[in-house]
Parts: sequence; C-alpha cells; structure tokens
Amino acid sequence: MNQELIDLAVERGRLIERISSQRQRLGQELQPIGEALQGADRVLTGVRKGCGYVQEHPEVVAVGVALLIVVQPRRVWRWSKRGFVAWRTWRMVRSQIADLGLLTPRR
Repeated sequence: MNQELIDLAVERGRLIERISSQRQRLGQELQPIGEALQGADRVLTGVRKGCGYVQEHPEVVAVGVALLIVVQPRRVWRWSKRGFVAWRTWRMVRSQIADLGLLTPRR
C-alpha cells in the first residue's frame, strides 16, 4: 500500500512538471496573438473615445460639416494633407530631440 502511494506521488510530480512545461510553451506560442489583440484593444479604445468626444461635442461635427459646405472640398482636402504632413514632421523632429536627451518623449 505504501509503495502505491509513493508511485502515485511520483506520477503526480511528473504530471505537474509536464503541465508546467505545456503552459510555458503555450504562453510562448500565443504571445503574437496576445500582442495583436492588445493592438485591437487600443484601436477600439481610441474609437470609443472618439465616439464619446463626438457625442459630448456635437458642435465640432457641425463646424466640420459647415466648413465642407462653405469651403470647397478640394481645398479642405489639400489643407488636411498639409496638416497631416506637418504633424508627422513635428512628431519625427520631437522624437529625434528626445533621442538626443533634450526632451522627454510623450506617447
């Protein structure tokens, strides 16, 4: 009877070790999926914040629509592209300044 308990304890230890190694392997194999899901969560959070902002500030949408009606859409598109390029350039310059240690990076 004692030998059976010892055998069961040894088998239990082996199973626990096997389960532990399987958990580690599964965690490593699922890491890319977890990173992708984190990215999706960030996108959803941004969309929800944007929707909440629009719901709290409908005047911004109204001004945007009025701007499109008053100003030619082609002109709005052109200025939007310029603004986007200026924003990206500023982010790049700010990042390089932060790399030099002259500015703390914001993200």
